[in-house]
Amino acid sequence: MAVTNRDMANAVRALSMDAVEAAKSGHVGLPLGMADTATVLFRKVLKYNPKDPAWPDRDRFILSAGHGSMLIYSLLHLTGYASVSRDDIRNFRQLGASTPGHPENFVTAGVETTTGPLGQGIATAVGMAMAERHLNARFGNDLVDHHTWVIAGDGCLMEGVSQEAITLAGHMKLSKLIVLFDDNAVTIDGSTELSDSTDQCARFEASGWVSRKVDGHDEKDIEAALKWATKQKKPVFLAVKTIIGFGAPKLAGTGKAHGGPYGADEIEGIRKSLNWPHAPFEVPEAIEKAWAKAGERGAAEYAAWKKRLAASAHKGEFNAAIARRLPKNLGKAINKHKKAVVEGGASKATRVWSGEALEVITGLVPEMVGGSADLTGSNNTKTSHTAPMTPKDWGGRYVHYGVREHGMAAAMNGMSLHGGIIPYSGTFLVFADYSRAAIRLGALMGAQVIHVMTHDSIGLGEDGPTHQPVEQVASLRAMPDMVVFRPADGVETAECWELALQRQDGPSTMALTRQNLSPARKTHTDENLSAKGAYVLSPAKGKERGVLIATGSEVEIALKAQAMLAEEGIGVRVVSMPSMELFGQQDAAYRAETLGKGLPKVAVEAGVRFGWDRWIGPDGGFVGMESFGASAPYQKLYQHFGITAEGVVAALKKLV
Repeated sequence: MAVTNRDMANAVRALSMDAVEAAKSGHVGLPLGMADTATVLFRKVLKYNPKDPAWPDRDRFILSAGHGSMLIYSLLHLTGYASVSRDDIRNFRQLGASTPGHPENFVTAGVETTTGPLGQGIATAVGMAMAERHLNARFGNDLVDHHTWVIAGDGCLMEGVSQEAITLAGHMKLSKLIVLFDDNAVTIDGSTELSDSTDQCARFEASGWVSRKVDGHDEKDIEAALKWATKQKKPVFLAVKTIIGFGAPKLAGTGKAHGGPYGADEIEGIRKSLNWPHAPFEVPEAIEKAWAKAGERGAAEYAAWKKRLAASAHKGEFNAAIARRLPKNLGKAINKHKKAVVEGGASKATRVWSGEALEVITGLVPEMVGGSADLTGSNNTKTSHTAPMTPKDWGGRYVHYGVREHGMAAAMNGMSLHGGIIPYSGTFLVFADYSRAAIRLGALMGAQVIHVMTHDSIGLGEDGPTHQPVEQVASLRAMPDMVVFRPADGVETAECWELALQRQDGPSTMALTRQNLSPARKTHTDENLSAKGAYVLSPAKGKERGVLIATGSEVEIALKAQAMLAEEGIGVRVVSMPSMELFGQQDAAYRAETLGKGLPKVAVEAGVRFGWDRWIGPDGGFVGMESFGASAPYQKLYQHFGITAEGVVAALKKLV
């Protein structure tokens, strides 16, 4: 007898429920409910090649409802991805297996993005779809022409980031983006009627999408809807009606079906209702072969694409973009810019210096795609080389994200994960809190994303404490695999940009000032002094008795304090520390040499002390913030909060 779509879907269901049952942990409701739809997608529509999970022109498949991870693990295993073995499925959620509790792109080949925090997957997918359109405009249909598919649940659509994402996608007319909504009307607490009454089709259509309702357990209806979706001129929302926990005699269609384990009796009941009499983790040979054939379906298209790439005039440029290879002359151009900054001797805000560095860099690195959350003039992220990206001109390299900080950060994760783009964008530093969930996921995934965060302290002045970040720099420094740069002047700003571009295994944050700063570096050197995170900017005059460590806008305060102390015969060195993280990566000898062995230390930063004790010790001095800010001209605020050269002098004298 021929193997049916339901037979193949039942294999997905069986592996999923057996894995969750063995782990005594996990969520099997979604795999049971969405198996029919996912099977049609992987059998007949999705473009992929298990032999090359990184094929640049593959369709992207994102399980936004990442708690249902066994769905994607079962699909990857059955279609022939080497990354998920049967033993991995047996060891679901166990240490060392490629089947963690939620999909992780850095663990499992074939997983496009790390999901689990609801809403992040669909928002990241928007960035992937934008990347596809941009690279299509740059390289043409022969090299870039694919879709982005998303399975999202009620939780994904309730999360606020989904609204930012879907309105951006609708505005951008991302016709290659297709969302399959697991419309099962159930959340953990029970029926969605308890908490939500949104007409999701109307919501998406109001945001510029087209929608269609689908019977998620009818193979013909599913196939027709999927193929229809690929022909639309707008992003597509498919409301796929399913039964959560499909086949479970007692739990199907209830809130308890969301998570497992279901228990032996319920699992046995599912086996009977699906007519699946096989032992746990066993799949009949005929069904295995049918799935293997489905996994081979894209081989011919893959081979044809490889031939087109080999013959393309864009081959070198395309491969360089995918590999994120930086131009060989970039370092030379940055050094030329640094020299001009030193010779100019101007006092400017680091947000302005950042814009001037970007003018140089974006002219040389075509992979850079910038943007801002409706703060372009404040963030200085747009250059003469970055025309707006619009549905009429996907070749543009600047995204007007609107007031969508969270969606912007998630979309940038998607662009980076897609490949071929180095995304950066700007907002105010205080709004890092709005986009923090996406920033954290980017750090977890090791995505090269550059977050430009201006107005980085009480130095923004009159807007007051709601807009004055005092704890945000410390909180971002606390995030694993995040590198925070807080440059002191135009030279350090250019150096930090160079370092952020070279860092391909994680995100960077550029914390930049609104207020003008005096030059800290007055002598040119080709060496990137910021590369080690901290360095002696100004050695002590006379006998050395202490160390002043400062970042960003407070470096000039430390230099003034150094001069005042020298007049009193107290010699101190000034250390500029544009990146704590990079300094922490240096060997102990360099750190000790830079900070001075046994010398008392005072740190100066217009933020909270948290994180500084590592460098100054618990008894070290700190001149900074102990409270929220206030509304006033920034000069008066620095005086009011005691972040002054006089304050630094007093703090150092207490220690010596």
